[in-house]
Amino acid sequence: MKRFVILFLLLIPFAALQFSAASDKNTEKICRTFFEMTLKGENTATPHKSCNRRQLQYYRDLVWNCWKLANAQTNTLRFPTLDTLTAKVTGKWTIPAELEPNAVMPYYWGYKGRQPKDGFPFFLYIHGSGPKAQEWETGHKLALLFEDAPSLYFIPQIPNEGPWFRWWQKGKQYIWEKLLRNLLLREDINPNRLYLFGISEGGYGSQRLASFYADYWAAAGPMAGGEPLKNAPAENLSNTAFSLRTGAEDTGFYRNILTKYTQESLDSLHKTDPELFCHHVELIPHRQHHIDYRPTTPWLSKFTRNPWPHKFIWEDFEMDGLHRKGFYNLYIQERAYDSLRTRYDVEIADNKVNVRVQNVEYTTIEKDSVFGIEMKFERKYTEAQQGQFIIFLNEHLVDFNRPVKVKVNGKVIYNDFLKMDLRNMLLSTSLFYDPERIFPASVKVIL
Repeated sequence: MKRFVILFLLLIPFAALQFSAASDKNTEKICRTFFEMTLKGENTATPHKSCNRRQLQYYRDLVWNCWKLANAQTNTLRFPTLDTLTAKVTGKWTIPAELEPNAVMPYYWGYKGRQPKDGFPFFLYIHGSGPKAQEWETGHKLALLFEDAPSLYFIPQIPNEGPWFRWWQKGKQYIWEKLLRNLLLREDINPNRLYLFGISEGGYGSQRLASFYADYWAAAGPMAGGEPLKNAPAENLSNTAFSLRTGAEDTGFYRNILTKYTQESLDSLHKTDPELFCHHVELIPHRQHHIDYRPTTPWLSKFTRNPWPHKFIWEDFEMDGLHRKGFYNLYIQERAYDSLRTRYDVEIADNKVNVRVQNVEYTTIEKDSVFGIEMKFERKYTEAQQGQFIIFLNEHLVDFNRPVKVKVNGKVIYNDFLKMDLRNMLLSTSLFYDPERIFPASVKVIL
């Protein structure tokens, strides 16, 4: 009898190990199924599975591996084999016809220099509005000229040229989101060193895209552009370094004036909060539309993204009718008002999360009489009374060993210890597709 008891006790750890392995295999299968269905646009329940600090990295690795496997099964937009930029390797991606008919986007894809241990810095360059084949070729030549190696480049050609086609329209948004998703799956690219820049029409586009996708870029650098700030709110750049260089005499479409307005806005924001809004906006004396493009990418490459800022501002604005579903660590489940923009001011310090949510109404106070360009605005802010969102949190933002207090519009909505759950990791991964933003905890907010 004694031998039997000893044998039974010895078998307990082995049985537990077997059970754990079987449980993990089942968890992996559930995660892969969730991601595969999500990527196909199908609804599926999000599984719950609690975890603790010791298990956190294990489950992050499991979730990310399942995300990669699911993408391998469902992803239809892939990069060609990577080679040097001088090799002029090209690929092409097709935009769905319902977003933009007859739209195929060819691109150059290549690297300069030697791959760093933590992966290549990545540059997205978007060209101007001249003949698209010529502009595309010029972009490749400029990328070879710029002193930013080591670097990896994606240089697209706009699918359709003409006055009605822009880099920020919904068909191109489809490409940018697939591009970001594919970039972040790669181990040879540093996820915290993604950069965006463009010239002329690409300057307009890169300024809009910088504000819209600010939580992905380490830095952005439009040139010879100048967007009305309603199209690219400067507040969204609170943790994204921003360069804008325009000729002081570049009067076409009021580029010099609009660049000056961007400079004034960023200067004011930086003065209010000196730790945020790193920027270099320059009106280059005696220059018109053609300037020296070389200084921008070396300046951009000095910056690294912080994927978990303790403080940021997000004005949730639409771009060609579409809104982002989230920003940094916010996931919007129900927008406050479809007809209004929403501003989120987030500050996290000493395990306290403070969020201010406001509706934003614009009034145009300066408008060009020739082209009808709305150039300057006033904004009215009112406290949001409805809406629903999730605040994701991780160990970089709060201490899980202490209670976390969440206050929204001055009201405490949560004051307790956070629970870590696999569900949060799956949701945040499917939302941001970012290896740096696999969040284990969350707090739901209903206004």
